[in-house]
Amino acid sequence: MQINPKLIKNQFEKNIDTYNKNASVQKLMAEKLVTETAKIKVEFDNILELGSGAGLLTKEIVKTIKFKKYFANDLVEKSQTYVKDIIPDTVFYCGNAQKIKPSAKMDLIISNAMFQWFKTIDADNYKNLLNSGGIFAFSSFSPENFKEIRELTGLSLDYRTIDELTLIFEKNFEILHVEEFIHTLKFSTPLELLAHMKNTGVNSLTAQHWTFKEVKDFCDNYSQKFPEITLTYAPIIFICKKK
Repeated sequence: MQINPKLIKNQFEKNIDTYNKNASVQKLMAEKLVTETAKIKVEFDNILELGSGAGLLTKEIVKTIKFKKYFANDLVEKSQTYVKDIIPDTVFYCGNAQKIKPSAKMDLIISNAMFQWFKTIDADNYKNLLNSGGIFAFSSFSPENFKEIRELTGLSLDYRTIDELTLIFEKNFEILHVEEFIHTLKFSTPLELLAHMKNTGVNSLTAQHWTFKEVKDFCDNYSQKFPEITLTYAPIIFICKKK
């Protein structure tokens, strides 16, 4: 499906204040991402966080990883407030993560639950932003993510498999750690599930506003097809090193 960057920005901008409270799976991903990165290396000079949002990953990084200079990026300007509350001297870049030009080369580039929104991933670009031996660590989602939504509506991002990610990065990077897991959330009603998706900004798949009847039909169909009202998350952790 076509990804609308403006829509993504607008949805996350609207819901940035509710994100951390509702993003339980993304928090788990951030914890795993930092834990696995720290097993490889725990001290860095320059760190760049891409898609910093409401600072969920930033909070996990400062618990475990040491650094001299912190850089952060997000499409949403307000993200700067959240990150600077955690790391006051952060250098912040607002804009598309694939187009920013930091003032220094990085030793770690890290990102949580963002790369699924990119139609293409420019591995060469990230290689050029890293110092020799620099680490690139990120989490995303596999094609099993939100499989219930896809079955009911046909809406889905073009999630990449681990094999596809490996093909993208293996030319310029040594793959150090790959992990995929399933985490299923349960809700009392389909309306509660829709609210969860809205509050974490992931209802950015379409700009279309549903009518009352469409919402009712969705809820009725969801309850019938998935009576336990589950929503499947399928995170991927991917860590590699610049050759």
